[in-house]
Amino acid sequence: MIKSIPIDLFLEIFSRLPAKSVAKCVLVSKQWKSILCGQDFTELFLTRSSTRPRLLFAIKEFQNSELHFFSSPQPQNPYEKSSLLVVSPDSHIKVPEDTCRQFCGHASGLMYIHGNSISNNSVHVITNPSTGQCASLPKLKTNVHSKSLLGFDPIDKQFKVLMFVDNGSTRIITLGTGEKRWREILYSFTHRSPLSGGICINGVLYCVAQRTYEKSYEIVCFDVRFEKFNFINAELVYSELINYKGKLGRVGLRHVDTGGSYTIELRLLVLEDVEKGEWSDNVYCLRDDKFLYGSSGYHYVDVAGATAMGDIVLSMIETSKRPFYVFYFNPERKTLQSVEIKGFGDMFDVGNNRVYAFVDHAEDFRFNII
Repeated sequence: MIKSIPIDLFLEIFSRLPAKSVAKCVLVSKQWKSILCGQDFTELFLTRSSTRPRLLFAIKEFQNSELHFFSSPQPQNPYEKSSLLVVSPDSHIKVPEDTCRQFCGHASGLMYIHGNSISNNSVHVITNPSTGQCASLPKLKTNVHSKSLLGFDPIDKQFKVLMFVDNGSTRIITLGTGEKRWREILYSFTHRSPLSGGICINGVLYCVAQRTYEKSYEIVCFDVRFEKFNFINAELVYSELINYKGKLGRVGLRHVDTGGSYTIELRLLVLEDVEKGEWSDNVYCLRDDKFLYGSSGYHYVDVAGATAMGDIVLSMIETSKRPFYVFYFNPERKTLQSVEIKGFGDMFDVGNNRVYAFVDHAEDFRFNII
């Protein structure tokens, strides 16, 4: 059949399909697999999917080792009248049951999960939420705590995992190159493990870490391509790192009781000058009845990130809380919009199932990990 269709048209048609559908088509024949797994198609597919970003949810079940992924189209204008999104299930994976699971990176369509098992083996799992593909990285036997981050180099199109070990060493592994073990790299300053999850912006990994034996904190900057470190002084503000319009941002949340009603105080810091280490600093007060539950309490929300348009996205964190909302806050316009999410299914109505949300997820059909 494919002989009667020009190859350019074939690629164009399949680049518009969801990643799950393309993954099934790979099984049709060796010829289809060769074409759909080739560099021309995978790059075209990623380019297409980047223009239609999705809102990704990862649900960690409380009583077992299942991780479930759901996604929906990300609203380009959340301030329109429509305030309901229906998510569709993408995939689910199982990780080692004795592992403390941590989401340690989300970059270019892939998710990195890391944890230390009971046997002190450092467990590393890379998964493609869109296709359900999953692979384990080489284990690293360690008796001390470690923290890892996922980075992506957009020039060489390579994924790398960077590991900070509390004994002062730093390890790295490049995915898709056949590396079978972690390499140790030079780390000119000694820090404790990062305090928060990192973020990769334009090929640079950022995380917040405390200097060993000191009370000062720094932003650790790691160039993924050249494997070089740089540092930016920063005050300690419990916050999540975000990509705010291409700049490094930090968002801190604080619930405030204003005499019987609750508001959320959102503090946004944006790195305006990298060389001088200058940050803009603004505090906003967010009010919405959907933050509340019952007569005296509030829903906990997490920072999911910021969209390319500059909307900061907050997400509720428990599936048992219904209705389930995400919130879009635009600092420039000072507008707040809630969007109800449906489709997680009845299986998540009860129990303390944890929800992690990620913005601007681009479906990627590539999975060249080992």
